Amino acid sequence: MYQKQIEQLVILQHLDQEILALEKELDLAPRELSDLESRYQADLEQQNQVLEKIEFLKAQQKRLGSEIEEDALKIKKSKNKLMMASNTREYHAMMREMDNMEKLNRLREEEHATLSEELSRQEESMGELKGTAEGLSGELAAKRENLDKRLEKARAQLDKFLKDRATAGKIVPAPILARYEFIRSRLRTPVIVPVEGGICAGCHISIPPQTYNELQRGKQIHSCPNCQRLIYWEQHLPQSANEKAEAVRREGEAVRNAAAKEAAEAAAKVAAAAAETADAE
Repeated sequence: MYQKQIEQLVILQHLDQEILALEKELDLAPRELSDLESRYQADLEQQNQVLEKIEFLKAQQKRLGSEIEEDALKIKKSKNKLMMASNTREYHAMMREMDNMEKLNRLREEEHATLSEELSRQEESMGELKGTAEGLSGELAAKRENLDKRLEKARAQLDKFLKDRATAGKIVPAPILARYEFIRSRLRTPVIVPVEGGICAGCHISIPPQTYNELQRGKQIHSCPNCQRLIYWEQHLPQSANEKAEAVRREGEAVRNAAAKEAAEAAAKVAAAAAETADAE
């Protein structure tokens, strides 16, 4: 009976580890989608900001273009008037006025050129943002399609592990199970560990000789006096326990690997679609 309890505690521990991994999967998978949606929305907001800049720059460019044309007409008229100046004083006055207009016009042309450069940069930035948004949109669609499948498989496996856990827990006496749960709530895994050559595999400290002798008799489950983990003599654990624990690990790993594979395939489809779009452009 003692060895059966040890076996069930070890299996219980492996079940708990896989349950934690699946719960993490169930928690992280929707969060990945949420993070992606946040990045997509941030990109769209940035596009709106850049679009506002582009519209403002175009309006400024249009205004300056009109002013430059008007100034050019004024300068042309001033040159015509200059030819009709009746005296030197009037001639110099008109020359000064024309110089001022030409200086102002040059400044406007320089400002117009600066606006054109900035407009070109903003339009280039808009192109990059749109490209990123298209990629994120495709990735979002793939993740949304993949997410439900991932969660469904993870929930089904989690339900199975929880049922297996309840079954394993029935074989362990209530006081021992309570100690197991108490230690699990306060310590990182593992909760139950073997003692090899008098050394606790949890804290790697020697246990007292008397405790080690009692442990080898296999009459009751002991705790390590150093780390408080449940301990058992390594030779008391049946081979079947390791096989069952390995089966649990493989089941959990299979679900996680399948999820990772589906996620990778979805990402590959998005990358291929993006490459086709880039080639078409």
